[in-house]
This record gives sequence, C-alpha cells and structure tokens, in this order.
Amino acid sequence: MKLKTVLTLRKPLLFLALIVLVCSCDQKQKEKQDSSREEVVEKLPFFKLSLAQWSLHKAMKDDNTIDPIDFAQKASEMGFEGLEYVSQLYNKKLETIGMDALLDSLKAQSNHYGMKNLLIMVDGEGDLASPEEAKREEAVENHKKWVDAAAFLGCHSIRVNLFGTMDAEVWKETAQDGLSKLAGYAKEKNINVIVENHGYLSSNAALLVEVIEGVNATNCGTLPDFGNFCLKREGGELWNAACVEEYDKYKGVKEMMPFAKAVSAKSHDFDENGNETGIDYMKMLQIVKDAGYTGYIGVEYEGSILNEVDGIEATKKLLINASKNLN
Repeated sequence: MKLKTVLTLRKPLLFLALIVLVCSCDQKQKEKQDSSREEVVEKLPFFKLSLAQWSLHKAMKDDNTIDPIDFAQKASEMGFEGLEYVSQLYNKKLETIGMDALLDSLKAQSNHYGMKNLLIMVDGEGDLASPEEAKREEAVENHKKWVDAAAFLGCHSIRVNLFGTMDAEVWKETAQDGLSKLAGYAKEKNINVIVENHGYLSSNAALLVEVIEGVNATNCGTLPDFGNFCLKREGGELWNAACVEEYDKYKGVKEMMPFAKAVSAKSHDFDENGNETGIDYMKMLQIVKDAGYTGYIGVEYEGSILNEVDGIEATKKLLINASKNLN
C-alpha cells in the first residue's frame, strides 16, 4: 500500500481517537465535578445561620465599642446571613434620633450588606401575661410599635416574653389573653408573635404549648431556646441568680418545635473539643431536624470565658460541625 494511502487512512483514525480521548477526559472531569458537588451538598447544614444581637450586648451596651446600628456590618463580616435584633439595645438611639430615623438606618445597613432581617426580640415593654388587665392592655399597646418596626424592616416576627404569675392556671389564662390581642394586631401587618422559653412558667414548655394552642392563631408560635429552661432561681430572682429548678431542655425543645418559627442556639462555655459544656448540640439539632425545621438558627452566645466574638465563632463552628453527623 502506498505511503500516501496509509497516511490518508490514518488521519480519520487519529482524529477519531483524539475525539474519544477528549470525551473520556471530559466525562471524567464531569464525574469528578459532580462528585465534588455532591460532597459539598452533603456537608451543608439543614439550616441557615443568623446572629442574635444579644451575643454582642456587652460591646454594644456596656463597653460601647460597637454601635448597634452597625449590627448588619458586624454579622456580615462574621459570615452570617440573618439578623435577630434586640429592642433594648436601641434604647439610647430611640432617645436621640427616634424610631423613624433608627429604622431607616437599620434598613439601609441591612440592604447594603445583603443581610436578611428576621425578627426583633422585644424586652422592657410590659408584661403580656400580667394578672392585672390594665397592665396587659398597656403591654399590648407598647408592643405594637415593634410590630410596625418589624414590618418596616421586612422581618417575619417579634419575640415577646410571658412572665406573669407563678400560678399556672392564672398564667395560662392571662398569657393567652395578652398574646391573642397582640397577635390579632400583628396579623394585619403580616408579622408573627413568637414566645421564647425565657424564665418562670414560660420555660415550662408543656404549659407554653397549651397557651399557643389556646390562642390558635397562625401567626402565633414559639422560639425554642436551647438553654433558657430555668423555672426558678434563688431568691425568686428572674435573672442573675443560680437556677434551682430546671425544665428538661431536650423535652422542652421537642415540645416547642411543632410551633417554632425561629430557633435560638444558646451557648455559654466550651470544652477542649469545642462542645458546649451544658448542652448536647448533636441531640438538640437532631430534635430540630426531626421536626422538619429548615429555617434560620440564631447564634446566641452568653458566656464569660471567651470574648463575645470568639464565643460567637465557637458556637457557629459547633453548629456546623454537629450538623454533619446527624441522622
């Protein structure tokens, strides 16, 4: 066979071999990318991360090293997606610039940093479960401005407290009354009213669920906090005293999860392995996941050994690592 003929026949064969080789490489590269993508998906947590502003309350309230208006910037720098505001951290701002200017600033900041405004934790606006009707009515009125604020910022909820009396039957009746009235107003603004286990009978999850069921409103729910289940403190104090009676935290979160519109990951101290010393995060996250919850979990560090920033980072890391080992 002439050399020219051989070369003529070899060209198509070489071209075909080259195509096969390229396709094979492309397929392997695609399989490798798909495998990497699946690995990344598997490692992603089932929730999004938000930052509870109370985690920075020392810097914002006591030390004045962070302006509370800069909350969105700080949370963004730390890798969070959502913001959970605390009303009491803006008391001084309200006195100096007023509500409208404050909300304009907060909205501008959250938009600038691409942060999602989620909720406002409202404190110091009266007792929605007070056994005195006049005080309950006053509390409902006081909370309305925060419902309006939440609506302006694009939040989905305000978090409220239910302290009231230690008489369980009276508490259930008064708590339901105060919540129902506020939820009725909030519904017109498309805002949820959610209750945190936050001391006294509000930390008795079974009783709190009875109240939520009694209100029977689609915009009234719970905010389970991993660590706020103290029912009674020394000397009858609400805060800053040793807890002498505590509700089972895992049972409590499980009971509250069917009504949860947000979840708070409380933390205080960590061991050498990065685990919270008083809360089994694996167990807690499994309860949250089993409830079908896929929303935001807010980091709320309240410890004293680590500084606030390090404590926030430790809690965030723990949440992510624990989520990788769930069923």
